Amino acid sequence: MGDDIKGLTQPGSGGRLYTFVMRRFVLWFALAALAGVSANAQTGVQAVSVSFPEARSAKALDGRLLFLLSNDPTEEPRMQIDDTPKSQMVFGLTVDGWKPGEIVKVDDSAEGYPVRKLSEVPAGDYTVQAVLDVYQTFHRADGKTIKLSPDRGEGKHWNLAPGNLYSKPQKVHVGPGGPPISILLDQVIPPIAPVADAKYVRHIRIQSALLTKFWGTPTYLSAILLVPEGFDEHPRAHFPLMIFHDHFTSGFDDFRTTPPEPDLKPNYSERFHLAGYNKIQQEEAYKEYQQWTSPNFPRVLVMKIQHANPYYDDSYAVNSANLGPYGDAIETELIPAVEKKFRGIGEGWARFMYGGSTGGWESLAVQIFYPEHYNGAFVACPDPVDFHAFMTRDLYNDENMFYLQGANKRVEQPAMRDYLGHTLISMRDNIAYEAALGDHGRSGEQFDIWQAVYSPEGADGYPQPIFDKATGEIDHKVAAYWKEHYDLDAKLQRDWATLGPKLQGKIHLYVGDADTYFLNDAVYLMEDFLKTTGTPGHGVPYEGEVRYGPRAEHCWNGDPTLPNAYSRLHYNTMYLPQIMERIAKTAPAGADLTSWKY
Repeated sequence: MGDDIKGLTQPGSGGRLYTFVMRRFVLWFALAALAGVSANAQTGVQAVSVSFPEARSAKALDGRLLFLLSNDPTEEPRMQIDDTPKSQMVFGLTVDGWKPGEIVKVDDSAEGYPVRKLSEVPAGDYTVQAVLDVYQTFHRADGKTIKLSPDRGEGKHWNLAPGNLYSKPQKVHVGPGGPPISILLDQVIPPIAPVADAKYVRHIRIQSALLTKFWGTPTYLSAILLVPEGFDEHPRAHFPLMIFHDHFTSGFDDFRTTPPEPDLKPNYSERFHLAGYNKIQQEEAYKEYQQWTSPNFPRVLVMKIQHANPYYDDSYAVNSANLGPYGDAIETELIPAVEKKFRGIGEGWARFMYGGSTGGWESLAVQIFYPEHYNGAFVACPDPVDFHAFMTRDLYNDENMFYLQGANKRVEQPAMRDYLGHTLISMRDNIAYEAALGDHGRSGEQFDIWQAVYSPEGADGYPQPIFDKATGEIDHKVAAYWKEHYDLDAKLQRDWATLGPKLQGKIHLYVGDADTYFLNDAVYLMEDFLKTTGTPGHGVPYEGEVRYGPRAEHCWNGDPTLPNAYSRLHYNTMYLPQIMERIAKTAPAGADLTSWKY
């Protein structure tokens, strides 16, 4: 999971699902929706036709056509689709071999969210727009041919992806008997310019032989490095490496070499209930720069990985049947290249990881799957680490993803809650959101990437579904595969006799006990196991720590002295005292403990 809703918040702060909506907004939009329905007895969108001109593509195109309707005039409809109560409407259908000038009709066969069918849209005045998320054909090494939208440097945002076609917004009246709606995809999203190196922020990009072979087309891995003060002036120094696992990012937004903008117009953070949060972010980023360059501050490398792929904005940093050997590619191709170019020490005792949410799961998973490559993982609010608590569902024992089945009724299950425990979206609606954006697991969103990473390959070459998106029925055979390969708690319990000695002192877990996505529930289960280690018959003690933030939402990262609004901006400095202590305790004889201390 991410730390902000994809495409709607500042980049680099963790990407996708995590802008929180205040209670009053939930109530306001619910009342507005009810008022809209009652005021419009007639429903349904008249005929909708979409085409694109030859000037935009002379060849036929494949992709996901998205028809969007909005009654919010503040920005384009393509910027208003998300999993919060504020979301506007999207209707999606897949097109194959769509020729220039050919008309595609959008009707009730399109998957809709939050309104399910086009015929159920309340009559009224709307701004409409369409987007084509263009697919590329991949001929994979396993012989499967599939169509997906590749990342094009934007981090898998269909509304921002270079090369995607879209229309200019137009105002229409929707309702039975209204004039037909004709949309022309005559706009194209332009390429993204590469970011230049700076004194403290550097870049590296390599072609991965492993991933190129898997995908059947040149495939790249990139990294962004925050280099220490004095990096260029001390060419003989070699440095410990800290990997900050995160979503796709183009830089270090929590690092700023200049003071806050004096004329910055303050905004209000609904998530943190803070006025002027943009100024707070700039102030904290500048403080990090001042710390980073101060005398006696640890001189280390911090690395963020860019591993966006055709399914999501990152790969989850592990090998996968559907994404390919990203784990091995990162470990054996990218990291050696980084340590060679940026003078890393290049040994397991001098490598550490941290991150939150998706980055938290990645930090823990990589530490477990490559236990000797790293000397510790500081894991904040991780995606589910035990699939008995897959958010609010038990994939092994529950029958349905959407509902809790009772004796005579079924209860909708939540997927997201606010700081007071109010449901912001149900599990069923969250899945409908993804189903509208793409079939075959191609939405580019959270549940689909879990499925792509954790599932076996299906007969059609796409990920085998873990549950039916229409009914919510869980496939327990697929769940068994997930347990065998990616349930981190199950792996620890199964392999502790051999893993335990390699992981002692390396596992640090932090989560708020009011996590927005119920991620604390799985941490409870992992902690239950970790507490047993070191007892008779249960191997060596884990010698790490598990902490909970009282009343803390997503994504609490272990600082009891500061609220999330501040501590989330301190990842690159907050764990360093523990890391330096760990290095001093565990570095082998003859290790380089001096060249990087200047």
